[in-house]
Amino acid sequence: MLDRIISELGPWNWMVLGFALLVMEVIAPGIFMLWIGIAALIIGAVSLLIWDASFWTWQIQVLAFLALSLVSAYVGKKLVGGRNDPTDQPLLNRRGAQMVGKMATLAEPIKDGRGRIKLGDTLWRVSGPDMPAGTQVRVTGAADTDLELTVEAV
Repeated sequence: MLDRIISELGPWNWMVLGFALLVMEVIAPGIFMLWIGIAALIIGAVSLLIWDASFWTWQIQVLAFLALSLVSAYVGKKLVGGRNDPTDQPLLNRRGAQMVGKMATLAEPIKDGRGRIKLGDTLWRVSGPDMPAGTQVRVTGAADTDLELTVEAV
């Protein structure tokens, strides 16, 4: 059944798919469907040229489309580039990392490696050696999730 549909549409099925992906890119931009749409348009253009060739079956077309999609997505990633531009505020939105080096007093004792300190208006979970409440500590690190700080006694 799929073979019949593809043979009835001819090479235009790839063109329709390519333009549909480009329209989807306009509706929901993310610069991902663009490269797959371009791959579909290229396969459609090649299909227009060699549609009657015996080796150009729908299975070969799909494999060529998949390979070209991967290549075009990779090339597109290199062209557009990542968002690795240096920033003047590298700790923005990383509140835990902003606390490294600050001094605080334990609001709750550290028992079994866990306790709490108050920095600013926030009560932070901390990990470190067991210490009683009221001990002065320095923040030495932050977990990747910024939910827990590591402290040591001053």
